[in-house]
Amino acid sequence: MCGSEGPRRGWGRCIPSPILLLSLLASATPLGLLGEETRQVSLEVIPPGLDAPQNLLHIRAVGTNSTLHYVWSSVGPPAVLLVATDTPHSTLSVNWSLLLSPEPDGGLGVLPKDSIQFSSALVFTRLFEFDGANTSEGAEPPGEPYPPYSLAKFSWNNITDSLDPATLSATFRGRPTDDPTGAFANGSLTFRVQAFSGSGRPDQPPRLLHSADTCQLEVALVGASPRGNRSLFGLEVATLGQGPDCPLMQEQHSIDDEYAPAVFQVNQLLWGSLPSGFVQWRPVAFSQRQRGRESALPCQASPLHPSLAYLPQSPIVRAFFESHNNFCAFNLTFGASTGPGYWDAHYLSWSTLLGVGTPPLDTLSPLVLGIMAVALGAPGLMLLAGGVFLLLGHRQCSEYQPIN
Repeated sequence: MCGSEGPRRGWGRCIPSPILLLSLLASATPLGLLGEETRQVSLEVIPPGLDAPQNLLHIRAVGTNSTLHYVWSSVGPPAVLLVATDTPHSTLSVNWSLLLSPEPDGGLGVLPKDSIQFSSALVFTRLFEFDGANTSEGAEPPGEPYPPYSLAKFSWNNITDSLDPATLSATFRGRPTDDPTGAFANGSLTFRVQAFSGSGRPDQPPRLLHSADTCQLEVALVGASPRGNRSLFGLEVATLGQGPDCPLMQEQHSIDDEYAPAVFQVNQLLWGSLPSGFVQWRPVAFSQRQRGRESALPCQASPLHPSLAYLPQSPIVRAFFESHNNFCAFNLTFGASTGPGYWDAHYLSWSTLLGVGTPPLDTLSPLVLGIMAVALGAPGLMLLAGGVFLLLGHRQCSEYQPIN
């Protein structure tokens, strides 16, 4: 499925129209990103001051006139707060006593409060598993569901051990606290978080273009034993809406697939008007660590809908937003009943960007522009050369004088 319209199989099914091709050719300009071109980024693990396995990772990205705060937590379900301020001097305040109490309101904040320009959150609530055997294409759900794993009931590693200042990254690695079938005896679910001090793109697919205003999340399921021979997995994601409505889910199409072969689409979740935040991903996941085209899986996203009461509560979201409870949720499903799947190597990965401002957008690359110039310019050159040849030939014939 591409975005939230309906299921589509494979990599290359979202083919742009000729009108889109012409509009892209007419509007191809150098990439311009709003916000800061570079930021000074720091990663800090904030300990609870107790002998408890609580993880709170604060990523602070400071620009000339602004600061972005990403607060990643495994207290309760995995969650992230994104807060943007209009000062380079804003700070994070954490009250662990309140944060770990039954009423965490006010236990976490960004100061000064009047500098906050945008704030929202993502909460990863459940890991789904479906029996994909003998399932027709496009079925919803994609197979008979097994009981889901609640991520609020996972135990997580101490992320201090995985903190890497060189790559500005850290990894949350978790397993269910109650695992009667032993499915995660040799497996884990990981959330690898990486910040960026400038623009660029990763070496491995899907190679989303990032900026200094973004942070990347890579979710990977590794080594867990599936409960079916052709199990499909999914992820439930909840977010805060801005006002009474859910955020906007939209699709961006491009004819340029240089960085993610045969993927002509980027999906985006947008909160309100600027300055605002976004979540951006390509509708593709991978069943091999090498992430080649042969291991690509379609990623299907359901429409956003107001969340129900069953969603587990995130202490950091409750602590920051207090009485705010306008949650919306959507589901991501990875793979199809045919083709590559988790069963190939007991591996599944999916990547997304979280940021503020205008989402990074690929323009036509020099390679694609060169190919188009040759493809569209060659016929014109041939016509021009033919016209010149005919004109010169006519002039040479006109120089002969009659014999008589």
